[in-house]
Amino acid sequence: MPDAAHQFIVARDPASPPPGLEGAVLALGNFDGLHRGHKGVIARAKALARRLGKPCAVLTFEPHPADFFAGRRVIFRLTPLDAKAALLFRLGLDGMIIMSFDAGFAALTAEQFTCDILSQRLGASAVVAGYDFRFGAKRRGDAEFLQREGARLGFAVEIVERISNDEAGSLDAVSSTATREALERGDVGLARSLLGNPYFIEGDVIHGEKRGRKLGFPTANIALDPSNRLRFGVYAVTLEARGVVHQGVASFGRRPTFDDGAPLLEVFVFDFSGDLYDQRVEVVFYGFIRGEEKFAGVDELVARMKLDAAEAKEILARG
Repeated sequence: MPDAAHQFIVARDPASPPPGLEGAVLALGNFDGLHRGHKGVIARAKALARRLGKPCAVLTFEPHPADFFAGRRVIFRLTPLDAKAALLFRLGLDGMIIMSFDAGFAALTAEQFTCDILSQRLGASAVVAGYDFRFGAKRRGDAEFLQREGARLGFAVEIVERISNDEAGSLDAVSSTATREALERGDVGLARSLLGNPYFIEGDVIHGEKRGRKLGFPTANIALDPSNRLRFGVYAVTLEARGVVHQGVASFGRRPTFDDGAPLLEVFVFDFSGDLYDQRVEVVFYGFIRGEEKFAGVDELVARMKLDAAEAKEILARG
């Protein structure tokens, strides 16, 4: 965990190296989810930055290239920008540079990406990428090309070969796709194993219909990123607000007992009576309790919610 005074710089489409990231070592990639394989690339970038005495940052792209080429949201984003920035800060990086992936950017040749973006515009002292990183129009740039360009343009290049193991074990099954599939099944335990940390979301607490308050279960309501395909259901969670972590139980879904409306995350925070409206909060998922259900009436729903809360407390007590 970085020092509380550690400054984390977020820059979007900078025309020149952002102040504080001059001559940075850049880890290249989408890094959606920042799973254990991604963390291996970032660890190499941090180590190189320490050797060179330079800051270390991630260079990433928005929207996800797959979304851009499809012309619509097709990727379940594991880490929208705010969540990605939070994770990178915790990993001890100095910043995140975001390049807008639009028609102009997609048309850049591999040579233009290395010369115009990495060398001239960002002034990278070094770049680190995974062995399968591809870039430039028609994905013509690869690891070998990046190494040649680095030698020509004067920045160091480290290519991270496929990592088969880390301190937690085998990485054979680790990927963003596998993590998305686990979350779509509600398997937040498997997602935690793949990511190397519990799955979490960040969002602002919004006003809802206040039904939970009337039922004795007041909730903090959060609209998730539209791409989110977490399984509808009930989860054991924690909620952090203003630096304080609270335990709770959350329901994600369309509320079929009432209105079958737009997907919403509703968090009932245990032993809490304060006001969370309009606050930015972080919700961490620790266990799946059950799928979303339609109940015959309010009494049946409340009885089930009491059981859900008790089970959530048991899950959270296990850690």
